[in-house]
Amino acid sequence: MSRRHLPPLASLRAFEAAARHRNFEKAGDELAVTASAVGQHVRSLETWLRRPLFIRLPSKGVALTEIGERYAATISQVLDQLNEATARALRPETPNVITVSTLPSFALNWLIPRLGHLKERAPHLEVRVEVSVSLTDFARENVDVAIRSGSGGYPGLQSDLLMEENFFPVCSAALLDDPERPLREPADLRHHILLHEIPEGIPDFVTWPRWLAAVGVSGVDATRGPRFSHTFLALQAAASGQGVALATNVLIGDYLDAGRLVRPFPDQVRGPHQYYLVCPEASAQRPAIAAFRRWIRDEAAAHVGLSVYS
Repeated sequence: MSRRHLPPLASLRAFEAAARHRNFEKAGDELAVTASAVGQHVRSLETWLRRPLFIRLPSKGVALTEIGERYAATISQVLDQLNEATARALRPETPNVITVSTLPSFALNWLIPRLGHLKERAPHLEVRVEVSVSLTDFARENVDVAIRSGSGGYPGLQSDLLMEENFFPVCSAALLDDPERPLREPADLRHHILLHEIPEGIPDFVTWPRWLAAVGVSGVDATRGPRFSHTFLALQAAASGQGVALATNVLIGDYLDAGRLVRPFPDQVRGPHQYYLVCPEASAQRPAIAAFRRWIRDEAAAHVGLSVYS
């Protein structure tokens, strides 16, 4: 790697503060130095760059030059990243503790029921689960690994494909056995209430209209029926006999094994996303994270190997 050509950090901090405030006095108050000291740092940086960064105004304020505007925007981001990296470095060392961020439905229906297996395999490992629908910013958040639904390709991150997702209808056994409204093929859905999941933060989700079109069924009003923000809410409504929900092989939980839900027919539609475990490349081989990665890949492989149609 070639030697970095960097100006003094003190000059960068003074310039960035002055650029935000458009005022040397306010920048000095923030940095606990005088306005004159801020001005000296800025002049030193301008000399180092051989470029003017500010235009001094008669009102004692300052305005950024065009190059100053561009430079300030970049330096502000760099200092934010440096601040977050420093905060992470100062956090207490907890080598056997990892924090996992994932989607609410995945945590409830897939991850949490399996954590007992992890305890058997790695009793020294302590897992803390956080739920969020937002992408994880590893530089800013106290998160070690994240599990997300996406299309893959995460620059700068180690990513492990866990599972692909297929969507299929589910309902209660009582609804399936209704003699007046048979439910033996997708076209029979026209006689039943459809339960809709409208998840937050997941684009391109497989909805009832999309699923019906994919299996070639028309004549079903896919706009009717109640809406739910999470998978587990829609599944609970289906288990209560309130209608037919769209489930996925990943998030069905133990509903099928326990008989609380059944699949009325085998038709299913491949989802556009897959589930990935992601973490910073720099920490992927940390013993606790490496152990969690091995365990969850094995659990996902076992899950994929099970047939969910009965």
